[in-house]
Amino acid sequence: MTTLLHPTATIHPDAELHPTVQVGAHAVIGAKVKVGPETVIGPNVVLDGWTEIGARNQIFPGAAIGVEPQDPTSSGTNSLVKIGNNNQIREYVTISRSNRAEEMTVIGDHNLLMAYIHVAQGCVIENHVVIANAVILGEHVHVESRAFISGIGEIHPFVHVGRLVMVAFMHQITRDIPPYMLVEGQPARVRSLNRVGLKRAGLAAEKEGQVIQTLRTAFRLLYRSGFSLDESLDRLDTLPDNEHLFHLRQFLRSSQIEGRRGLTPGKGLGSDESSMVSVVDE
Repeated sequence: MTTLLHPTATIHPDAELHPTVQVGAHAVIGAKVKVGPETVIGPNVVLDGWTEIGARNQIFPGAAIGVEPQDPTSSGTNSLVKIGNNNQIREYVTISRSNRAEEMTVIGDHNLLMAYIHVAQGCVIENHVVIANAVILGEHVHVESRAFISGIGEIHPFVHVGRLVMVAFMHQITRDIPPYMLVEGQPARVRSLNRVGLKRAGLAAEKEGQVIQTLRTAFRLLYRSGFSLDESLDRLDTLPDNEHLFHLRQFLRSSQIEGRRGLTPGKGLGSDESSMVSVVDE
């Protein structure tokens, strides 16, 4: 097979494209770009800088990947955007490379980034993540696998979003979100366990639902008990262990280290109860 290149595309001779790559009209691909097999690059896409893209990705019209970070101090450092396999990157998504030498902006596998998303320098998006339209990820945001982030919102730089988190529509996230939680509101608050997401991920079938029951207990300790975080962690250590509870405990402890932004509040983590929406505990 030959490379399927539209005659109006501008591709630097040093760019490395697998022979099965398709490139649409007026796309621009720079010298340091590498693209894997069966990836489709749509019209008017810009791939620039040190950018590596894996196999079977779909990049829709107007996306800009590997461009200079939106930082006035940026000086064209040798940093990398690395994208895995089987991603859909929709219209006018922008993904910046880092302003720090030898640092990467990383997109994993099987992710859907809908239209008008901005992924700033140094972000990490793991696998099977869905981010809806018009979301801004500040620099060095880390989104763990299977998170779902609804549209029209922003996530503050250096925030970590945990595994299987659900973030509701029109959000402003300024602190870390523990894994398996549902967050909504302005200011953002943890409202409940993300029960629907857990079931869709197959956790309801694990050990006859004991995993979800344990995580429900963990949620109540954190956000309904009135205990401090340290007290809640002590009690979490006494629950029947599984890989998901272990991950939650590790996330909670790491959120307290220097440089992290702390946890999105709820009733059990020092928030003002008058700002809480009444929810039915699961």
